[in-house]
Amino acid sequence: MAKPAPKPYVHPKPTPGNPIVVIETNMGTIEVELFKNKAPISTANFIKYVEAKFYDGTIFHRIKDDFMIQGGGFKEDLTEKAGKFPPIKNEADNGLSNTRGTIAMARTNVVDSATAQFFINVVDNKRLDHRGPGRRFGYAVFGQVIKGMEIADKIKDIPRVNKGGPFLWFPSQMVIIKKVELKK
Repeated sequence: MAKPAPKPYVHPKPTPGNPIVVIETNMGTIEVELFKNKAPISTANFIKYVEAKFYDGTIFHRIKDDFMIQGGGFKEDLTEKAGKFPPIKNEADNGLSNTRGTIAMARTNVVDSATAQFFINVVDNKRLDHRGPGRRFGYAVFGQVIKGMEIADKIKDIPRVNKGGPFLWFPSQMVIIKKVELKK
């Protein structure tokens, strides 16, 4: 039985003054508005990585059609590209929800461990929202897709293969992040 299609995504209009980043992949381009007021730490961190060209040549290494697409931590040869800046404070208690089309910081089980990896929610993932201390702290949303959600959907629909370790939900077709830039 086929999975139901995700709810239609209406690209929101960006708020004037918020930074916009362009994520160019080999499958198309995704534009993301960053919420500098609601998630200032995560936004500043992401921009630091963008300006350092850290994401250029990384991949989306974790995809799940009923969850999210995650990238920014591995190169095409599947070697890890460890964060070059210190981990940041988790801002999941900022009132933003992990709904379809939002971008959030990936992290380990340690609450304040996010560095470079990010994910785009391809469905509503409210279970990732802040619900309290410790393991219930959640994942910090810091922006939303304003153009190109159909590209994220195309990526999420790629069949997966299990390559073990961090590659349990690995796309069978390589999804390369060619470059990420601040839109002028």
